[in-house]
Amino acid sequence: MIKKNWFLLAKKSLLKIALAILSTISIVSCKTDNKYSEVAIAENGKIAIPDKIDFTFHVKPIISDRCFICHGPDKNAVEGNFSMVSPEEAYKALGEKMDHFAIVPGNVEKSGMINRIYSEDPSAIMPPPESNLILTDYEKAILKKWVEQGAEYKDHWAFIPPVEQTVPEKKEDWGNNEIDNFIYKKLEENNLKPSKKASKEKLIRRVYFDLTGLPPSPKAIHQFLKDSSSNAYEKVIDNLLSSKDYAENMAAEWMDIARYADTHGYQDDFERTMWPWRDWVIHAFKNNIPYNEFVTDQLAGDLIPNASLEQILATGFNRNHKITYEGGVIPEEYRVEYVEDRIQTFGTAFLGLTLECARCHDHKYDPISQKAHFSFFSFFNNIDEDGLVNGGAGVIPKPYITITEKEKSDVLNFVQLNKSEAKEIPVMVMQEMDTPRQAYILNRGAYDQHGEKVYPDTPASILSYPEEFEKNRLGLAKWLFHEDNPLTARVAVNRFWQRMFGTGIVASSYDFGNQGALPSHPELLDYLAIKFRKSGWDTKDILKSIAMSQTYQQSTVISKENLEKDPPNKWLARAPRLRLSAEMIRDQALFVSGLLNTEVGGPSVKPYQPDGIWEETTGGGGGSTSSYILSEGKDLYRKSLYTFWKRTVPPPSMITFDAASRDLCSVKRQETNTPLQALVLLNDPQLIEAARVLASNAITTNEELAKQIVYIFESATSRLPDETEITELSNHYNDMLNRISSNEIKVDEYLSIGSYKVDTTISSDKLAALSLTAHTILNLDETITKG
Repeated sequence: MIKKNWFLLAKKSLLKIALAILSTISIVSCKTDNKYSEVAIAENGKIAIPDKIDFTFHVKPIISDRCFICHGPDKNAVEGNFSMVSPEEAYKALGEKMDHFAIVPGNVEKSGMINRIYSEDPSAIMPPPESNLILTDYEKAILKKWVEQGAEYKDHWAFIPPVEQTVPEKKEDWGNNEIDNFIYKKLEENNLKPSKKASKEKLIRRVYFDLTGLPPSPKAIHQFLKDSSSNAYEKVIDNLLSSKDYAENMAAEWMDIARYADTHGYQDDFERTMWPWRDWVIHAFKNNIPYNEFVTDQLAGDLIPNASLEQILATGFNRNHKITYEGGVIPEEYRVEYVEDRIQTFGTAFLGLTLECARCHDHKYDPISQKAHFSFFSFFNNIDEDGLVNGGAGVIPKPYITITEKEKSDVLNFVQLNKSEAKEIPVMVMQEMDTPRQAYILNRGAYDQHGEKVYPDTPASILSYPEEFEKNRLGLAKWLFHEDNPLTARVAVNRFWQRMFGTGIVASSYDFGNQGALPSHPELLDYLAIKFRKSGWDTKDILKSIAMSQTYQQSTVISKENLEKDPPNKWLARAPRLRLSAEMIRDQALFVSGLLNTEVGGPSVKPYQPDGIWEETTGGGGGSTSSYILSEGKDLYRKSLYTFWKRTVPPPSMITFDAASRDLCSVKRQETNTPLQALVLLNDPQLIEAARVLASNAITTNEELAKQIVYIFESATSRLPDETEITELSNHYNDMLNRISSNEIKVDEYLSIGSYKVDTTISSDKLAALSLTAHTILNLDETITKG
C-alpha cells in the first residue's frame, strides 16, 4: 500500500547527481511577440522601418491592439464616429460640418489621426492617457508611412480563402519535400542556415513521442540504428501511424479540445459515463477517418440521413460540457450556458475564433456581430435538454442512447463494454427537437433578456451561408468544409504543425482573428491547408509529410549565431527542444518499467493521487465522486488517457505539468516551469514504483552494475550513457548503499511504495540503491524532454 504522505527521500543526493549530469546541457528559453513578423534591426540597434508598409503584417497588429477598442468592429463602442475596420469607414468625413478626416490617403498633413498620435496635448493625443495604451515611436512611424504610401487596406488574412502556392525553388542540396522549400526560403530571407540532422537516437525518440506519446524501446532503437536502407526512417513513421498507440495519442489531444471529463462539474460534480464516446474517438483515429467526416459526425451525426448508431454516438462531442444538478438554480439560465459552451467549442476548435466575445456585444476586434453570435447559437439550440437535472447522481441527462451487448456486437464493436461492470451503458448524445426552438439576441448575453429573433446563419466576413444547406448542425458542418471556407483547413493543419513543433505556424492556434498572431510562414500554411483538403482530409498524410521533412529532422543544438538572430526559433533553423506532456511523463515511466497496461478503451481508472483531495472539495451530494477509491491490479497502470477526470479536482500531477482543466475547449496548453513539477518528479508514487520495477528488471537482466545503469539510462533517455555519466551514476548508487547501511534510508519503507509486488529474490539493499539511481535518471531533464 502507498503511504498517506508522498515519499520524499534523499532529495539532496538526487538533485546533486541530476545537476552533475545536466551541467553540460545549456537551455535557452525565450519568448517574443509573434505579431511583428517582418521587421529588421537597423545598424543602430533600433527596429528599421520597412521600405514598403504592408497592412496585414505592419499596420493591422498595431491598430488592432491600440485602436480597435474605440474604433473597431463593435458599432456600439465606436468613438467620434471613426472606425478603422474598413477603408470606407476610415476615410470618411468627420465632425458636425463633415469638414475634416482622420485618414487621407497620401496626405499626412490632412490626416487627423497622424496629428493626434504625435500630439503632446493630453486632451488630444491618441490613444488617450486614460486608456493606458501607448504607441511606440516605431508604431507611430509605421502608421505615418502607411498613410504616406496611400493607407492601403487589405482584408484580414485569415478570412481570405487559401490559394494554391508556388513552391519555392530548391537552391541548395537541403530538403526532403515541399515543406522544406518554404522553410528554407524564410531562413534565407532572415540570414539563417538550417542545422544538421539529428542523430538517429534523437530522431526516433522525437517521432515516437510526437506520433504515439511513448518512447521507443531499446530494441526499436537498435533496429533503426542497424537499418541502413534509404527508407528506414519512413518505415518507422508508417509503422507508428498504423499503431493503436498513435490512435490513443491523437485521442488524448482531442480530449482537451472536446473538454472531456468523467464528471458533470459544478458543486456536486456527479459521475457521468462518456467513455464509449472516447472509445469512438480512438476508433476514428485508428481507422484514419477523413477529418471532414470525423468532425461532421461529432457535430451532426444524428442528422445524417439514415444515421448509424456509430454516428449518433459521435455526437457525444457536443454533450461534454458541464451540467448542473444543484437545486435552486434557474434551469433556463444553465441551458443557455450549455448552448454557449457548444458555440465556444465550435469557434475555438474549428474556426480558431473567439465567438464567445460577441455574446454581450459586437466583437471588439473581429467582424462578428452579436447577431452573428446568436445566429450560431441557433444551430445548437434545438435539443430537448434540461438546464437543471433533477434527482441524484444516477439520473442521466437527456437525450441519451443506451449501448447494450447486442449493439456492441452489431455495430459498436470498438466500444469496450466488456471492461465495464454494467451490461448497458447510457451515453449522452444530440437529438434535434421536432420543432426548432426560437433563438433570440440576448441583450447583454442574459438568458432572459430576449431581443430580436435570429435564425441559423453565419457571418459573411467568413463565408455566407449557402441557401441550399440545411438550417441545422448538418448544414453548419457542410459550411465548415465548403471549399471557400477560409479557416477550417488552416486551423486543422496549424494544430498538426503545433503537435510536431510545439508552436503552430500561427502561434495563437486558438485565435486566427485580429488579435491573434500572424502566420510565420503564410504561404506554407496555405500550401498545407490545400494539400490537406486535396488529400481527402487525410490526417495521417499531413503528419507524415511533416515528419518526413528535413525541417522536422534537424538537431536541437543551438548555434550562437542562430540564437542571436532568432532566439525563439521562429524561422526553424533548428528543431525545438520541448518538455514532454503530462501524460507522456507518466506513460513513459510506466512503459520503460514494463508496468504499462496496453489495453485499449473502456471505463476510466483511478491511479495514485494524494489522499483526501476529493473529500476536500465534495459538494455534499454524495455519489461515486465523493471519495477517491484507488484502482487495483493492472488498472493502476493504464495510459494516462484513461485517468478518471473529475472536473472540480483534475488529476493533480497532470495539472501540475500543464494539462488542460477540461472546463472549456483547449487547443493549446500552457507552458510553465515551476518547483511543484520537480516535487512531483521526486515524490509521485507512480514514478518511485516505476523506478523500482525498472531497477528490478535491470538486475534480472544484467549482473554488472555498469550494465544495469546502461540498461536503465538507455530505456529512459533513448541513448547510451557516456563513461562520465556511468561513473557519476555508479558513485550515486554506492552513496545510496552507504546511506542504506547506515540506516539513513529505510529500505522496507521505501520498497513498500506502490502496489506492485517487490521481487524478494533480489537483495533489498541493492534493489533500493539501484531504484534510487533509476529514479534519479527518471528525473533528468533529458528524460522528460523530446529533442
